Amino acid sequence: MTGLSQLVGIAPLTLVGAAAMTFAAAYVRGLTGFGMAIILVPLLGLIIAPGEAVVLGILLQLLIGPVGIGIIMADADRATAVPIALLAMATTPIGMVALDATTPDIARLLITLVAVGAFVAVLLPKQPEGHRPGRGAIAGTGVASGILTGFAAMPGPPVVPFYLRRHLEPKVARASMLLIFFGTAIAGTLAALWVGIATWRLFLLAVILFVPMWLGNYVGARHFGRVPPHVWQAMVAIVLGIAAVSAVVRLLN
Repeated sequence: MTGLSQLVGIAPLTLVGAAAMTFAAAYVRGLTGFGMAIILVPLLGLIIAPGEAVVLGILLQLLIGPVGIGIIMADADRATAVPIALLAMATTPIGMVALDATTPDIARLLITLVAVGAFVAVLLPKQPEGHRPGRGAIAGTGVASGILTGFAAMPGPPVVPFYLRRHLEPKVARASMLLIFFGTAIAGTLAALWVGIATWRLFLLAVILFVPMWLGNYVGARHFGRVPPHVWQAMVAIVLGIAAVSAVVRLLN
């Protein structure tokens, strides 16, 4: 552990804490289909620079993205998930450039606002039964998700309300979100390499944290489907609420 911590420039106990954070955030991802970046990036920002936390969050999502991809493709609402993913991938570099030009304090503030906004958005009333989103809603969700991917490694705030406000089975909403987030992780990694903020140290740290991430995602996925849909929806709101409150507390401190 000491040798690994020296390679990534993080104290051993801090690395253990990062592994625990990653396990917990990945559990939420496996259970709900989202939330890993919303929870993990602000926490990682306490031990590494906010910009590095964003890149690390993207790299972790890239590594976990292929896990269960067959089921994800089968269950997802591909009519909306595919165009949203493609638009998000195309606009991710915009957010990455903005992140590179933003000071750490401003980045922390904006990331906090994103977390709070996601919680508020998911509380909005559901769309009418049978509602199908139009091209404008799909395009807006994709563009916003891409920019937030590049800036905060958080593609979820526009995507989660998009699916949770519709009357969809939890497995469809979950798979659709996971498909989009895999696409944004690919684009985010390429954009980070292009901008020059993805380092070998962050790649190594992502590989080290893959094991706790895989375990957390596995346990969460095992628990998915064992709770009624209304309980699952409530859990999604609670996760976003906790992330929003914790982000505000960290900002104030």
